[in-house]
Amino acid sequence: MKGTAKTLLMIGATSDIGRATAIVYAEAGWAIHLAGRARAAVQREADDIAARTGAAVTVHELDILETARFEAFLGAVSPLPDTVVCVVGELGEQSRAEQELEYAAMVMRTNFEGPALLLGLMAERFAARGSGTIVGTSSVAGDRGRASNYVYGAAKAGLTAFLSGLRNRLSRSGVRVLTVKPGFVRTRMTDGVKLPPLLTAEPQEVAQKIFATAEGGSRSDVVYVRGVWRPLMTIIRSIPESIFKRLRL
Repeated sequence: MKGTAKTLLMIGATSDIGRATAIVYAEAGWAIHLAGRARAAVQREADDIAARTGAAVTVHELDILETARFEAFLGAVSPLPDTVVCVVGELGEQSRAEQELEYAAMVMRTNFEGPALLLGLMAERFAARGSGTIVGTSSVAGDRGRASNYVYGAAKAGLTAFLSGLRNRLSRSGVRVLTVKPGFVRTRMTDGVKLPPLLTAEPQEVAQKIFATAEGGSRSDVVYVRGVWRPLMTIIRSIPESIFKRLRL
């Protein structure tokens, strides 16, 4: 293994963005903890990343909905990582979420409750040590509720607010909290969705942005992976509600 002895905890390791991010960190010489719901799938990713990069990679099983197991999970992650990146998400189907209470709850818990509670626990460990970087992936969908995905968007808005409050509380503790908003990303989650090229990133692009911002000296707190999203969402947020509710978005 090359480079430093720093360690990354990757939550959501079998996702396209999770895999790409883990590879970027591993290529930079970091040791990697991979965490995901299906242990066999996580192990396959670990074996591939280790073979590609020579990094030390460990495997951990984690279901983001099983919040009662978070303490035991974090206790098994050793050493305490320098950086944790959480890319867990579930886009879901808006129409189904409107009709099925349990399904809507799953989408909300996957995108907000689970990631927020887990990152909150990690933040306490980082604060006790006096250092660490937390990267949570939210979404532009959380910047304003839209009819087409407001269940998902509401959960991401909650995560954005949680990360903002966590960042404010820990600003003098030596712990950095970063919110990343990828926008559209060409992944398995968006397979079959027609995506606008100008607004659509690749998983590797998201991974490079996360690494460059979290580890490259940038002091940005909220990052839109493609810069065009920032002015676009500023415009969308500024539309009066009386007009916005008539739009088909």
